[in-house]
Amino acid sequence: MRPVRTFAEALGAGVLVLDGGLSNQLEAQGCDLSDALWSARLLADGPEQIEAAHRAYVRAGARVLITSSYQATFEGFARRGTGRAEAARLLVRSVELARRAGEGATGEGEGAGAGAPGEVWVAASVGPYGAMLADGSEYRGRYGLSVGALERFHRPRIEVLAGAAPDVLALETVPDVVEAEALLRAVEGCGVPVWLSYTVGGGRTRAGQDLAEAFAVAAGNDQVVAVGVNCCDPAEAGDAVELAVAVTGKPAVVYPNSGERWDAGARDWRGDTAFDPARAVAWTGAGARLVGGCCRVGPTTIAALADALAGEGTDTG
Repeated sequence: MRPVRTFAEALGAGVLVLDGGLSNQLEAQGCDLSDALWSARLLADGPEQIEAAHRAYVRAGARVLITSSYQATFEGFARRGTGRAEAARLLVRSVELARRAGEGATGEGEGAGAGAPGEVWVAASVGPYGAMLADGSEYRGRYGLSVGALERFHRPRIEVLAGAAPDVLALETVPDVVEAEALLRAVEGCGVPVWLSYTVGGGRTRAGQDLAEAFAVAAGNDQVVAVGVNCCDPAEAGDAVELAVAVTGKPAVVYPNSGERWDAGARDWRGDTAFDPARAVAWTGAGARLVGGCCRVGPTTIAALADALAGEGTDTG
């Protein structure tokens, strides 16, 4: 059964717990993600693994599932020999798998947060141009492309994903203002609400731009239902949430990674884990209404996060 409430209605009613990193859960299930398409390869080669990963997060307490389309692009599939018609079918499949997982997993588990019956919404992931390059460019931005060129890159994929009827589009891991502007142009008229989420470092966008100015591009845009950050150090999340709310007047979305750093050359994560689920209480206190984890944050941590929010008497959907 699809959610009874719209995504906007649910967002207005309380905090919604997001899932965690899809790639780390797939790896925990034994999947090889060494391909340039990353988790998107499994849309063709192992869709059942993607659905199982989504279900693990619903059982952990997630009420919003982010699809496996982050690195799924027509250009990326073409390099693998996949034509446009088949690539479009796989993009649609990413939404279908998340929808089916939400419908099938709800109510399977037991305990507070972990699998308690409730509605599950699907966020179709729209990753940045740099994700298609598969060289870590999404953590640098400034690709040398214009707003118009980036809009033309993103629009075909957005049209297909929107046509698959997700509840929201997640414009995520955006490294700079130029790409944010392009994405907001590309989603115009698609009929689906969106959230805009930057990846940040040192209190600025990954491209080094002022974060207040970056958030401001979404101010006054009624299609944007939340603004915030993802795939960043958890220590940066609190200040970013406060700033996003202050600049835009919108609810914030926040889903940091584990605190480790991605080494694009070695294709591996470095450093220590710093994600503390207890921090989520402060994030919601500052105005976050979509809270979860990104890379290297698994179902166990999402369950702890859901429990922490439930312990505060927060309506987590």
